Amino acid sequence: MLKDLKWKVGGAQGEGIDSTGEIFAITLNRLGYYLFAYRHFMSLVKGGHTNYKVRISSEPINYHGDDLDILIAFDQRTIDENFYELKNNSIIIYDSSKFEAKTPDENVKVTLCPIPLYDFAKELGNSIMKNMVATGASCAAVGLEVTPFLEVIDDIFKKKGEKIINLNREAIQKGFNYFRENYPEIKLDLPDKKGKEKQNLFMTGNEATGIGALNAGCRFLAAYPITPATEIMYNAIANFPKFGGKVIQAEDEIAACMMAIGGNFAGVRSMTSTSGPGLSLMMEALGLAGISETPLVIVDVQRGGPATGLPTKTEQSDINEIIYGSHGEIPRIVITPTTVEEAFYYIQHAFNLSEKYQCPVIVATDMFLGMSKKSVTDLDFERVKIDRGLLLKDDELLKSGTGTFKRYDLSSEFGISPRSIPGQKNGRYVALGNEHEETGYETEDVEMRMKMMDKRMHKLNQFNPEELGVYYSEEDEFETLVIGFGSTHAQINEAQKVLKEKGLKVAHLQLKILHPFPSNIVKEKVEKAQKVFVIENNATGQLRQLIQLEIGAHVKLSSILKYNGNPFTVNEIVDGIIRKV
Repeated sequence: MLKDLKWKVGGAQGEGIDSTGEIFAITLNRLGYYLFAYRHFMSLVKGGHTNYKVRISSEPINYHGDDLDILIAFDQRTIDENFYELKNNSIIIYDSSKFEAKTPDENVKVTLCPIPLYDFAKELGNSIMKNMVATGASCAAVGLEVTPFLEVIDDIFKKKGEKIINLNREAIQKGFNYFRENYPEIKLDLPDKKGKEKQNLFMTGNEATGIGALNAGCRFLAAYPITPATEIMYNAIANFPKFGGKVIQAEDEIAACMMAIGGNFAGVRSMTSTSGPGLSLMMEALGLAGISETPLVIVDVQRGGPATGLPTKTEQSDINEIIYGSHGEIPRIVITPTTVEEAFYYIQHAFNLSEKYQCPVIVATDMFLGMSKKSVTDLDFERVKIDRGLLLKDDELLKSGTGTFKRYDLSSEFGISPRSIPGQKNGRYVALGNEHEETGYETEDVEMRMKMMDKRMHKLNQFNPEELGVYYSEEDEFETLVIGFGSTHAQINEAQKVLKEKGLKVAHLQLKILHPFPSNIVKEKVEKAQKVFVIENNATGQLRQLIQLEIGAHVKLSSILKYNGNPFTVNEIVDGIIRKV
């Protein structure tokens, strides 16, 4: 029995690739399997190549896997571009009514299963339904009965009426029957569920971010659509109004960030979401939040750059922009969740931190984490309690005299002063982008300037970056240390196990926060290691440079980089380390 099974469908965009993958994945998720689904697609509405890969496991997983057991091919290009993943004894189900499949490498033993997908769909009156025929064939190939798939079809297409439902049901049944009748000897076993029947949640990192923000009390999101962050806005549009929230599609990212600052200034937990190009436009506004000490939460779902770059591919190349962006110097916090679940929890921490320290907090994910979908067992909606920091209540302000409240009180502990919101009696409504004195009025007095800068820059001195958690694999003795941040966690974790099986003494450290930098634990682990490998999806080794800046250890550090738009595979990490050890 396989521990896991990997399935992929591919073809030209516009052929229903995503819907095929979604229906296959949703059905298996409902049956109690653990899934991780990854979409590979081009920045095109139609044409090009796209695929949807699903890894099915008996245990929770956060990566879609290196290899492949079943490939559904709607064209020869799908075979050519994905053949390298196929294992020996895998199968290719392809559309024999459109082409005769050719395998690029005869040394890889695969079974070709031609099925006239297009012809069956035409018989039903709609060629696009070949994807449902392929879904039925997939169902038979993994030894499942067709009934659960038909139930998913009923749910998905219920708004389109009985005729559409019945046609899709018939298409699935055709594919199922044809595979059973023509390839009765083929059945790739699914992993053992170990009696598990509970249905998991099935969500992307972007969806988890949106739901987490709502649970944190966020009631306003302003954003401009940008791949791969747009799903956060869509999720907010679907859910915020149900709880009294509002969503605005701004005219650009500059306006979106300013609106989020305004919402927070008015007392409403507010945020914006974007990707690298949009974050670039927010730099001046980021400085405004810093100098006015207004809470601000920004989610950056990183993608391939620079400029438009690779808008539908993943990368981790915004580190320098996130940490150092904006002219002048302001305090900020940068956190980097590693899983879909952490995307849910860390956005909630972001709102608490932003209000506690009255500064911008940037949550840095990426396309791989943001748009991949996984089975989630449970989300604890009570784990992160709302903390609004030093936001004064009406009765507290009434105790002070009119005009005596100092919004930027220099005597405040740790440089964090109480704040009021417009409309509160005895509060303050001034928040300049200019330098100011304690009550908020503009000043260029040199001594006041120094005091205000010190106040702002020292407010994070009490913040321990390790309080958000830095993953460490708990080895007492090791020779090689592997460091990553954010979404590379799963592949590094699996690579570590492979390396241990090969006899290497390896430890894994994954950073969940980049600024302020968790220097103590990083320095402690780096000093113990003989060799340190830093894994990151960018071309210049930005995390390695950050580690060198913060703790030194230049000689020990070595980069393993990937910047072609695709996430790391386990084998790439393993091979990269073995070559250099």
